[in-house]
Amino acid sequence: MTLTAASLAPPASPALLHRVGDRALSWLDAHRDHFRLTPEDRTSGRATVERLKPVGELAINMHVLFREGVAGSRQRTRAGALLDFAWRELLDGGNVLAALQHDEPHSPVPMELYAPFHELGHRHPGLEAALDVARRTTSWTALEMMPNRRLGLLNTERRLGLPPTADFDQAVARTWLGQLPEPWTVQLHSAYDITHTVFHLTNWGAAPDRMPPDIADYLTRYLPAWLDDWADLGHWDLLGELLVVDACLPRPTLDARLWERYAAAQDASGAMPIQRAMPEGDPEVVFDLLHHPTLVAAFASAMATSRALSADAG
Repeated sequence: MTLTAASLAPPASPALLHRVGDRALSWLDAHRDHFRLTPEDRTSGRATVERLKPVGELAINMHVLFREGVAGSRQRTRAGALLDFAWRELLDGGNVLAALQHDEPHSPVPMELYAPFHELGHRHPGLEAALDVARRTTSWTALEMMPNRRLGLLNTERRLGLPPTADFDQAVARTWLGQLPEPWTVQLHSAYDITHTVFHLTNWGAAPDRMPPDIADYLTRYLPAWLDDWADLGHWDLLGELLVVDACLPRPTLDARLWERYAAAQDASGAMPIQRAMPEGDPEVVFDLLHHPTLVAAFASAMATSRALSADAG
């Protein structure tokens, strides 16, 4: 990794930032049926969890779009329809999550998937009762997981208004980012650890003021170099997540040069490739490769557009 000075490029225009998200949302809407669980998915608990992850990501990103208030009427209608589709059809009004909680009572996954829908007013009393029982056990707090995952679990409890099962600040201190390591040691896995630590710290960008000053200073110093490096590698999925991190900083750069490269990588359909060019092949396989980076593009767009408009208003 080559550490470079922070870019002096001007910030990207709100129109460019918004266009990336609008195109991504169009692709997600057009491919909504690929989010469905198949009968084969339901035969294995592990397969069900893997197939449900995109549904949870869809819900989080649509929630962000609503929260930031930067969507036009067409986008809001489309995002609302996707959220309703996810809750009613993909999750059967929460019954899919309740069944998974019954099968794996100490898995945090049903609770994590439930959180964005709960925040939007959806309720499933049976699931909430099962979660209450599970969280009373020692097994719940004894679950072994990576520090970043523990932080995500604590943030989910906070989103649901539940008492925390561990100390949040101590959980932050145990993460890779919380220890402020040498910046040149960042590799692909630790880069994703960084982005998700920021997401959990700030509740998916809703509360950037929760980021500790030392972490904000560290990211302000080194994030521009990481952004340049992953852009040069054409790793659009990770670059999108790092652009969200930029939008969560006290003084986001919204670097026009980077956003123009990111927008140029987006397919005309609105899909965003993981890395380099668009994949080809079976539509189901291609969807599995594209849904995450495209959801990230919608997330990054909503956050950056919101920050750009706030800066203009200021």
